[in-house]
Parts: sequence; structure tokens; C-alpha cells
Amino acid sequence: QLQAFGGGLVQAGGSLRLSCAASGRTFSSYAMGWFRQAPGKEREPVAAISWNGGRTYYADSVKGRLTISRDNAKNTVYLQMNSLKPEDTAVYYCAADYGVGLTAMDYEYEYWGQGTEVTVSS
Repeated sequence: QLQAFGGGLVQAGGSLRLSCAASGRTFSSYAMGWFRQAPGKEREPVAAISWNGGRTYYADSVKGRLTISRDNAKNTVYLQMNSLKPEDTAVYYCAADYGVGLTAMDYEYEYWGQGTEVTVSS
């Protein structure tokens, strides 16, 4: 089970940190990803991190502004969001993909959190 939290309303240029807490004892066996879905748009990948944090993926639109990290001891993955823009407004979902690979394809992820809403005002 995944539970995402940390969303909210922030002004453009501000920061937020999203967290996703996982239950169970096999968190370190999963790559973790963050996806987002804006109103009227399809879900898109934002960032992903391999099981041990050694590899990461970022969408071009967020490179240099968002940082994904994980703490396997706490069964938690984070998304630090800086220099936020109105176009970052979306519901953000965390997801888990079993194995040592790293993918941005949402259909590869087996487990999904409930989403946390981020609104960036201009």
C-alpha cells in the first residue's frame, strides 16, 4: 500500500516536498516513480528512482527543479519540488515497480498511491 501526501497550494516559484510512504517489508525491492495528471490531460511521468537510489529519471519539463530521493529504512520516497510553475499543477501519484529496472512507463508499475494535489498559483 502506498500513501502520498504533502501536496497543497503554493505560489509560482515556491517549493513543496511530496512524500510517499509504503507499507510492507520489501520496499527496497521496488523502483519508485512519481506521475502526475493535470485537469483534462493524460497522466505523465515526472521522475523515477531505482531500488537503491543509484539511478534516476526525470521528465524534461522538471529537470533541474524537481528531485526524487528515497529512504529505504523509512519505506519512503520523496519528490522535492522547487521553482514551481503553474504548469506543475496536477494530482501527483507515487507508484511502485518490482525489480531492479527503472522505467517511466506507467503500465510497468504494479502499485499506485491515491494521489496528492498540487496547485501552483501565478
